[in-house]
Amino acid sequence: MTRWLKRIAKFLLLALLALGAGFGVWVFHTLPMVDGALKVAGLSQSVQINRDSDDVVHIQAQSSRDAAFALGFVHAQDRSWQLEFNRRLMHGELSEILGEVTLPTDKLIRTLGLMQAAQRQYDNLPAEVREQLQAYSDGINSFHANRPQGLPPEFALLRTKPGGTSGKPWQPIDSVAWSLVMALDLGGNWGNEFARLTAARTLSTEQLWQLYPPYPGEKPATAVDLAQLYRNLGVYKPAGGLKTSLSLPVVGEPGFNEGRGSNNWVVAGSHTTSGKPLLANDPHLALSAPAIWYYAHLQAPDLNVIGASLPGLPFVVLGRNEHVAWGFTNTGPDVQDLYLEQIDPADPNRYKTPTGWQAFETRQETIAVKGQPSVTQVVRSTRHGPVISDAQASHGEVMDLSRFVLALRWTALDADNRTLASGFKVPKAKNVPELIAAFADNHSPTQNIVMADREGRIAFKAAGRVPLRRADNDLRGVAPAPGWDARYDWSGWIPYAEMPQDDGKKGWVATANQRITAPGYAHFLGQDWTAPHRYDRIEQVLSAKPRHSFADMQGLQKDDVSLSTLTLLPVLKATPSQHPLAAQARKTLDGFDGRMSADLPAPLLVSVWADELTRGLIEPKLGADTFKAQYGKRNFRVFLENVMRQPNSPWCAPKSCAEQSTAALDRALDRIAVLQGNTPADWRWGREHVALSTHRPFGQVPYLRDVFNVSVPSDGDPFTVNVGQYWPGEKYMPFANRHAASMRGVYDLSDLEQSQFIYQTGQSGLVWSTNYRDMKDAWARGQTRDLRLTPKATAHTLTLAP
Repeated sequence: MTRWLKRIAKFLLLALLALGAGFGVWVFHTLPMVDGALKVAGLSQSVQINRDSDDVVHIQAQSSRDAAFALGFVHAQDRSWQLEFNRRLMHGELSEILGEVTLPTDKLIRTLGLMQAAQRQYDNLPAEVREQLQAYSDGINSFHANRPQGLPPEFALLRTKPGGTSGKPWQPIDSVAWSLVMALDLGGNWGNEFARLTAARTLSTEQLWQLYPPYPGEKPATAVDLAQLYRNLGVYKPAGGLKTSLSLPVVGEPGFNEGRGSNNWVVAGSHTTSGKPLLANDPHLALSAPAIWYYAHLQAPDLNVIGASLPGLPFVVLGRNEHVAWGFTNTGPDVQDLYLEQIDPADPNRYKTPTGWQAFETRQETIAVKGQPSVTQVVRSTRHGPVISDAQASHGEVMDLSRFVLALRWTALDADNRTLASGFKVPKAKNVPELIAAFADNHSPTQNIVMADREGRIAFKAAGRVPLRRADNDLRGVAPAPGWDARYDWSGWIPYAEMPQDDGKKGWVATANQRITAPGYAHFLGQDWTAPHRYDRIEQVLSAKPRHSFADMQGLQKDDVSLSTLTLLPVLKATPSQHPLAAQARKTLDGFDGRMSADLPAPLLVSVWADELTRGLIEPKLGADTFKAQYGKRNFRVFLENVMRQPNSPWCAPKSCAEQSTAALDRALDRIAVLQGNTPADWRWGREHVALSTHRPFGQVPYLRDVFNVSVPSDGDPFTVNVGQYWPGEKYMPFANRHAASMRGVYDLSDLEQSQFIYQTGQSGLVWSTNYRDMKDAWARGQTRDLRLTPKATAHTLTLAP
């Protein structure tokens, strides 16, 4: 018996060793080929691909077409799954591999008609741009046609292949569609409009503007009594609460601008230690694993540019060449309007227009769903655009859809969107005036661009298509408008020459998604600017000394002083409590200066207390279901600051604001004790405020998320320059940093080869690659890597031959 047991044990051991060896061989086989030579179809001449010691990929080609081809090839090498997931997302094909959990996302994307819009826009692009898009697609497809490596594990786990059932991994219009997904991610006004419509069901208009306050120092953009307007129209569903539904988020769900955005600034040589400009940029996007960016250097006879590319697009989006540097933040103008379309009571296939009843345009979409029958969806459109209430369950829980539907007018869907044409012009600019001219084609999303050149010029320019609204449009796009009233239609576009611009006469220009228009500006861009906490802090630091160094720019990007925390801190300190932990917890605030450092307890106490106070004030007034639906996308911090300045605010009733603060503190102390124990001195913000780069789709799957997600304790909060946006309404890790600096770049125009970059994961999209997460700790510490056209060291060299 013992002999048999030994034999069985020996057999099991050998089997495990064999499995381990097989797994190791498979892992090795999936790693990209980065040295040697490969013959690939589609190139006109050989291309050399060098990978330097900082993980930047350098592509040396004999033509810009071959450079685009090679960029597609390396994107496919390192980011095959990311490309496939993104392709499925914009085609509305996620449910084919993920099941009904992503059906809401697929329905929304199909309703928006992203691929139809992409085709119209592709057809209107210049021939040379279409040629570059084709070359990039050829590079991706050439890689897959004769792969020198295995596919990443996501394909095996989900039993799919590049291109899915279509068998086409990438097409030129996919790149156009991906630019539209980025515009969707950065466009939040439609979510704001629906939030106001929803809140007006239970709040007065006065309360609504307290809950969603306009920009500091401004009045609401409309004086219309929204609550009365929608009640008189009979918009709302007679009964029932707003429920939430589970769906895998689109890149960043259309929602709110509060706390979201980016930083950039440029300092003139008159205010730098070198005498030449310094430029810094850190775009804030949803953190993902792999990162949204891929760093590359493209070199051809007419091209020499280095910086952040986006897998899916064939050019460098953010970065520099030998002469200029540039950086983006989201402008956030109102380029999305919702329209209430009234249904004809006698014929539900028609809706009301200024000239009478008109039939909806319709088309049929069929969505494959894993493990279930396919879903057939009828997509309706009006003269304004797609009827998005057909795809969003929350709309039907608020509105009476038998009487009204919501249609979306959105600039990005227009056929004249030539944003990609701009993307190919920018890298070839040799000075600031040429950069400004190159960005003239940028359409969607509208971006705040700071720029500098080696001659010492600096500038800011807002570039993008922003609608004009008529003088008698009393709603001004801040809430859904009656679609049958022609005064709410757009009346044209703000000319590019009249979009906001600044030549930096004061010595620097900074943007942080704040209001960028000066008093007296001729046009209305919108009112949903991000609150100015980050911008005000940047201005504080830039104004504090006459000259700044390269290291100062890096330090400012890492700055973790929260002006919002400093506003609320006196209230917390004055809050009485009989909680057993209150006295010890209060000691953690001694000497606290608003720095939201990961290794301190005070930021945790402030954040959880503010969360509990927000819940205590708003949920009873707004209703539990509506509050839950909105709190996942907005933190209501500006509202909280305003209320706590008024000790007798009606939002605190029936208690006083002091009593509400005490109750919130007691709940916060109980909550933190469960998370981190009963010794406040040992609490740490970073344990809860983990920068969480989420894998799609495994980032939400227990066990798999521990393998595929990338996480690291992080400083900051939603209001620090080193932003750390969290969504307190999340069930899983509510204080996790989910929306932060997706990359950091600093450019020294006195010597552009001294430029630096970092992002939060790594260059590879292969989960077991050493380059999948190797930047995360340096990113969290504020460290950077070299961004050189001529690298100090080359780690790998691969030659692609035709």
